[in-house]
Amino acid sequence: MTRRPYRRRRDVTVVSLLLLVLAMALGPTPSSAAGTDWWVPTARPAPDSEINVTGEPFTGTNAQGEVRGFVDAHNHLMSNEAFGGRLICGRTFSEAGIADALKDCPEHYPDGTLAIFDYITHGGDGKHDPVGWPTFKDWPAYDSMTHQANYYAWIERAWRGGQRVLVNDLVTNGMICSVYFFKDRGCDEMTSIRLQAKLTYDLQAYIDKMYGGTGKGWFRIVTDSAQAREVIKQGKLAVILGVETSEPFGCKQILDIAQCSKEDIDKGLDELYALGVRSMFLCHKFDNALCGVRFDEHGLGTAINVGQFLSTGTFWQTEKCTGPQHDNPIGTAASDAEDELPAGTEVPEYDEDAQCNVRGLTALGEYAVRGMMKRKMMLEIDHMSVKATGRVLDIFEAESYPGVLSSHSWMDLNWTERVYSLGGFVAQYMHGSEAFAAEAKRTDALREKYGVGYGYGTDFNGIGDHPAPRGANTANPVTYPFKSADGGSVIDRQTTGERTWNYNTDGAAHVGMIPDWIEDIRLVGGQGVVEDLFRGAESYLDTWGGTEQHQAGVNLAKGAAATASSAESNPFTSYAPGRAVDGDAGTRWASDWSDDQWLRIDLGSTHRVGRVTLDWERAYGKSYRVELSTDGVTWQTAWSTSSGDGGLDTARFTGTPARYVRVHGLERGTDWGYSLHEVGVHSG
Repeated sequence: MTRRPYRRRRDVTVVSLLLLVLAMALGPTPSSAAGTDWWVPTARPAPDSEINVTGEPFTGTNAQGEVRGFVDAHNHLMSNEAFGGRLICGRTFSEAGIADALKDCPEHYPDGTLAIFDYITHGGDGKHDPVGWPTFKDWPAYDSMTHQANYYAWIERAWRGGQRVLVNDLVTNGMICSVYFFKDRGCDEMTSIRLQAKLTYDLQAYIDKMYGGTGKGWFRIVTDSAQAREVIKQGKLAVILGVETSEPFGCKQILDIAQCSKEDIDKGLDELYALGVRSMFLCHKFDNALCGVRFDEHGLGTAINVGQFLSTGTFWQTEKCTGPQHDNPIGTAASDAEDELPAGTEVPEYDEDAQCNVRGLTALGEYAVRGMMKRKMMLEIDHMSVKATGRVLDIFEAESYPGVLSSHSWMDLNWTERVYSLGGFVAQYMHGSEAFAAEAKRTDALREKYGVGYGYGTDFNGIGDHPAPRGANTANPVTYPFKSADGGSVIDRQTTGERTWNYNTDGAAHVGMIPDWIEDIRLVGGQGVVEDLFRGAESYLDTWGGTEQHQAGVNLAKGAAATASSAESNPFTSYAPGRAVDGDAGTRWASDWSDDQWLRIDLGSTHRVGRVTLDWERAYGKSYRVELSTDGVTWQTAWSTSSGDGGLDTARFTGTPARYVRVHGLERGTDWGYSLHEVGVHSG
């Protein structure tokens, strides 16, 4: 009698197991959300900010194998550590919790009276309620440039709303640090960059702990495009490190004398690459030993021009522009600040018709550009003078190098098609939805022509304004809750502590408001703009992947035999034809001072020729032809121009068999002759 119940229980157990196995075999496969929600941390600190997004983040790729999602191509997660550590108040995260992370700078208490940089950038008297957590009465706000806008949970909300790529630009400025009244550390730029890189990795580890260990969090620092694609395929956020600083590698210039060397540049690039940096600016705000900058204008231009003088010993210098591109006008900015300068300082006056920086890409700057190309890094051209940008684009076009970025509307917009034609990527600054949509519409045809998506550069913590509220009474306000762009999540008003933000009345107060801003763009600019933005991650990774895969072409002309119609005679320097093919950009061939001159290169044997690059000295050809021949007797014109303007020209044409290549000058661009530093001949 004691055994029968036992056998019955055993029979029931066996049957139950069989039914369970059958159910598992025949029933539907459970989704990833059927168990734990992988996107929800198991150990979030308490208290903490709310995310206010529900639904599983989208994963995988589309039918074409492309990633999806938005890209913030320009943000500064750790700039609170820059400028001496007290310019941006509050931190992105803290092991001690949100109350420690989101608190104001000490000098802002009790009422903001000493918030000097706040009223310099914000206007008014700078007074504000300094209390952050938990009340947030006055900050973060769309028009406050000195308070933390990148708290990690707000970044999480942006990710949950569809963002899949985030470029964290490590940023600082030694001069701003040195003149600012409050600081708690030194002003060396590279020291700050190293610290910000370390803290970005620390943030990754901090988030990983919430999800159970290394590699499990949604915040993933990536160092190549394949890693980024895999991270996005998993539905997580791919974070790329960039650098935006005024004196990279110590390359400042004082009275036009460079304070760095080629060795410093190589050492610096190697160090940054080892830190995981894959994109960078070579100049920012102040002219340096590498390049001239695109000016700021109005009152900010005044302040920065004074900073330029204090840092370099020279004010900005302008000249008339040679093309449609121009730098920002600065007017009489420096003279407005004459009283603040050392006695006897001669302040320049600026011609309104001269809006281009005389300083372009220096020889050291070109060395740095080519060093980045060797390391397959992407170059940010925003903040470069148009003269410097033009030279960079010439170099990239000569080498078919796609690694060029404009991440936050700081290049002249006339460069846009050249960037796209190289395979580069363009993002617009986080303007208000109306302005953003209008600019997106202006460049829509170009994106369609080149089959690319679009990005935004929020520049949070970058000392810039952000979209203001359009008002609760606007005809088409953001209505909460709303669906994310992919349709898989529901987004409600964002709450942190006692404060709940509403985009209609608060604007883009912090990075967590990105989904709300995108919804506002949809309402104002239409679904098409949002769809272009949703293709942004794929386009950014296309540019990055193309950069990684780039192979330097073989220069068939290097070391080849060269002859010419003439060579300028000089008792101290040789201008012989071979100087244009010796691989040394510091030497050159120069002709007599008359038209109808030529330089002929013998490749030694017949090759397929499809691209010729010409690096002109100041004496350039305005009208000239590139001619090809297999026997040196019969010539055919492969390419010609009558509007040459010097610099670095790239002649592209259908690949043609040739042993001899001739550059035939018809009309000079100056009173001198024709002079070429280097001629490159390539198969394609």
